[in-house]
Amino acid sequence: MHSLRHARVPGLASLALCLGVPLAQAQEGMPENGPPRAAPAETNRLDRVEIQSRPQSDTDLRRRASVAKQIYGREELDKYGDSNLSDVLKRLPGVNVQGGAPRMRGLGAGYTQILINGEPAPPGFSMDNLNPAQVERIEVSKGPTADQSAQAIAGTINIILKDAPRQTQRDLRLGMGYNYDKPRPSFTATYGERFGDLSVVLPLSGFQWRVRNASEGERDTLDENKQRLHVRSQSAETGWGHGFNFGPRLNWKLGDDETLAWQSFMQRNEWNNQGRTVTEVLEGKAPPSVDDSYLNTGSWQMLRSNVTWVKRFEDGQRLELKAGGQTSRARYTTDVDGLNKDEVQTISRHTDGETKDRSLTQSGKYSQSLGDAHGLTVGWDLEFRRRTEVRSVTQNGFDLLPGFEGLPFEAEVKRQAFFVQDEWEINPQWSTYFGLRSERIVTTSQLSQDGISSDLRNKSDVLTPLWHLNYKLDPKGRDMIRASLTRSYKAPELQALMARPTVNTTYPVGKPNPQTAPDRIGNPYLRPELATGLDIAYEKYFTGGGLFSASLFYRQIKDLIRNSVALEDVSWSAEQRYVSRPINLSRAKTGGLELELKGRAGELLPSVFDPSLNLNLRGSLSFYRSKVDDLPGPDNRLDSQHPYAVNLGFDYRLKSLPLTVGAGLVYMPGYGTQQTETQLQEVSRSRTVDIFAQYVFSPQLSLRLSANNVSPLDPVTHVYFEDGQQTYNKRFARTWFGANLEMKF
Repeated sequence: MHSLRHARVPGLASLALCLGVPLAQAQEGMPENGPPRAAPAETNRLDRVEIQSRPQSDTDLRRRASVAKQIYGREELDKYGDSNLSDVLKRLPGVNVQGGAPRMRGLGAGYTQILINGEPAPPGFSMDNLNPAQVERIEVSKGPTADQSAQAIAGTINIILKDAPRQTQRDLRLGMGYNYDKPRPSFTATYGERFGDLSVVLPLSGFQWRVRNASEGERDTLDENKQRLHVRSQSAETGWGHGFNFGPRLNWKLGDDETLAWQSFMQRNEWNNQGRTVTEVLEGKAPPSVDDSYLNTGSWQMLRSNVTWVKRFEDGQRLELKAGGQTSRARYTTDVDGLNKDEVQTISRHTDGETKDRSLTQSGKYSQSLGDAHGLTVGWDLEFRRRTEVRSVTQNGFDLLPGFEGLPFEAEVKRQAFFVQDEWEINPQWSTYFGLRSERIVTTSQLSQDGISSDLRNKSDVLTPLWHLNYKLDPKGRDMIRASLTRSYKAPELQALMARPTVNTTYPVGKPNPQTAPDRIGNPYLRPELATGLDIAYEKYFTGGGLFSASLFYRQIKDLIRNSVALEDVSWSAEQRYVSRPINLSRAKTGGLELELKGRAGELLPSVFDPSLNLNLRGSLSFYRSKVDDLPGPDNRLDSQHPYAVNLGFDYRLKSLPLTVGAGLVYMPGYGTQQTETQLQEVSRSRTVDIFAQYVFSPQLSLRLSANNVSPLDPVTHVYFEDGQQTYNKRFARTWFGANLEMKF
């Protein structure tokens, strides 16, 4: 049953209700696609019109999109009662989540563009700290478009925050989550109201967490005297913290053709991690520090605000202007105490750090209708961001890196983009999209060493032509073929451009280190990765709301960025040290097949299930292949790209009780990756099982119980080096339990 608070009653329908025309008659006369039929001139009978009792479904929006796009609204966001957005994203086809960061098409970090309301997510933002109740919908695009940044080789995930409602909204969700030791509470409250032409929504979320992480590992490497060292370690860590999100939005209708919107988003969280690592020496000289205990505390806060003004003119003209600002800050301290067995003394290391990011953005676009189904848009996108970072590491009261510690690192990023796009529905079956985007990113950084500042500059210019083509096999669009030819890119992360070294503290600075424990440093001369891509997809939409899709993709990547480990003369040590730095390695190519099926069981499998059965099924199967040209095979794949992935799920609503139950499974096999000519990494298989149950006491009150990562597998990572050195790490996974009570007033 659809709520009447979403109804949109045209003026003619209002007149029909006043005259007492039955609602059923008003609905019967509306054709499926088109305006109501005009009444014969010789009678005074009122036209029959359609009263829309609900907005378009996610499937309808996806089918009508001009480019290949998956849209997930409230139904998907509420289905499992998740307390964070990461758990929602990991169930979506073609998306996997690693370390709280979503990734598409099996590609690693940085290949998937994450947007919030169409703008890049801020540094430090985590999906784990965003409650799905604060999100209006999620849009997953497989190919870039001209009006958004083309930093999307794998695709784009756009998080649309809660919009101001048309009617009063008062919701409260109380939650309880458990992972270790004791449960932790959370809440999300939403207040929405309309005051004439002004609409406002105030979503507020607060959360706490407490987790337990345990791992074990081995290293077969070299000691500081370049003799064999074989050690085994065990680690246990307890993490806890709290935070909140607040995302107010205001919509103001200035006139029939003019609107003003203000959207802000605030987030703050504080964390603590306390643990201990015990090291057992199986062979060789003990490392400088064993039996380490540590405490890490910190906080992160962010404030983003922007204003959007939209004006529609005559003859199909539209102007949209947007301006915004953002500031974020992270502070952290770490204290480590270890034991040097050879010298029988304690090693104490203290780290203080602070990072500040500030940015200003301004964008606009002008659209002109060229006909009933043809439009041209031109626009621009400007961003200025400044980052300041200060870090100080002392060991036993002395600077770990004299000449670097405590000195600021500053960087400025200027991004300028101009674009044009043409959307044209040629006829009821053919439509096309042409786009061209020119984007320039200039990064200027300042590094201080021994009181001397040096400026480093990196500039990248990317021209991205885009073409999307849609063909409907039938005029209603139930069967559709989509194709696109695009260029996209992956810009180096600011951290990868920083020339400030980070020392591996397992080995003293004044002595050599093995390649299994390198120091790290950025590379200010990195070039962006450029990708030319081809996508072809077939989509079939069933009358009951289900769908099937099959998509093929191919990407050819130039200037692939990889971390390379080499023995170097360095400024921070008299001895040569192994250093890991990102470089533009070579060309690469990747491709794959993604299959998706979802809908009511009776519609998908009518010979097996009763059509009246309240059972929904979903499933996806993805296959991926990649090859890095300058690395030996057979495992010369792109980082973190698994060979295939299986994603299955269902939800079933009982007839005898107002109870819905469901489960989801995500499985990925183990695989190896030839990271460099001398380094091979193997990752174990992954399996995640989630279950939930929802009991609806009334339309205003429901209770959800859930368990995520039931019967987990312990992930294992094994790294082999050509000279026989190797490392092994195994993490012990845990199950999350949650309960959410949702109330609507």
